[in-house]
Amino acid sequence: MNKLLKRFISIGLVMVLSVSVSACTANKNEPKTPINIAVLKGPTGMGMAKLMEDESDLVDPNFLFSAYGSPDELVSKIINNEVDIAALPTNLASVIYNKTGGDVELIAVNTLGVIYILDTTGTINSIKDLKGKNISASGKGTVVEYVFSYLLKSNGLDPEKDLEIDYSFSHEELSAHVAAGNIEIALLPQPFVTTTIMKNKNVEIAVDLTEEWDALENGSQLTMGCLVASKAFVEANKDKLDDFLNAYEESVTWVNDNPERAGEYIEKHGIIGNKEVATIAIPNCSIVYKDGKEAKEMLQGFYKVLFEIDAKALGGTLPNDAFYYQK
Repeated sequence: MNKLLKRFISIGLVMVLSVSVSACTANKNEPKTPINIAVLKGPTGMGMAKLMEDESDLVDPNFLFSAYGSPDELVSKIINNEVDIAALPTNLASVIYNKTGGDVELIAVNTLGVIYILDTTGTINSIKDLKGKNISASGKGTVVEYVFSYLLKSNGLDPEKDLEIDYSFSHEELSAHVAAGNIEIALLPQPFVTTTIMKNKNVEIAVDLTEEWDALENGSQLTMGCLVASKAFVEANKDKLDDFLNAYEESVTWVNDNPERAGEYIEKHGIIGNKEVATIAIPNCSIVYKDGKEAKEMLQGFYKVLFEIDAKALGGTLPNDAFYYQK
């Protein structure tokens, strides 16, 4: 009887161990749920190129990327939690935060100043030289317009009276017109500045708006692009998020240090359509990685200035401390 009992017990233990091993094997082989990341074509997406390349050949990637041409395409996807992480203009991040009642968090700053005034007349050397001129621009209603308006006023110019500004162009359209010689003075961001100059050697960078901003010594930095994550994702996946941020920081460093190879990856993954343009533009695209306290301090100063210009630029109110993610 004892022998029979021992035999049953032994068989039972073998079965339990077999089930346990099978379960562990199944869990090990079960596909991961990747983080969905949306990047913008242009500087705010360029720092992601190495990370995108590293993930592209994996059968079971940690991250799934999609690239979009306009921030407007991303707003509904963020609000509806269709993406976990997204690259956005800094002011739009605040607008979404206020619109959703705090459903996104700022996880990193990734782009500083990238706006320039291009000139073919040889008459523009400063903001003040724009008085009485016709300026063609892109970025109506975006941080570009708010920044340019602020700099004009800070230099004694009334945007409504002292010059004519036409914001009817997209970045691509304006670049093409300037390159073709149809427009003499234009306000454009990188990498479209590089594209334009490559096509028309008579085009020159007349004014760097980042230098103009810094010269005002207003206690802020020109902070153009950032990464946000949905609050639901942050709360459920802090470890995954921190791992992503570490990998993203490495990617940003690599892109800045290896512009030629990065240009190839940037073209391959649809961030910019021309690797030569990307390679030349990288040093001027102010691609950075700033998180935690540093990102918070940078943005709070910049947001304060934007709020004074027009509260609507940020969605009506300044983001509170809960907006800023801390690793």
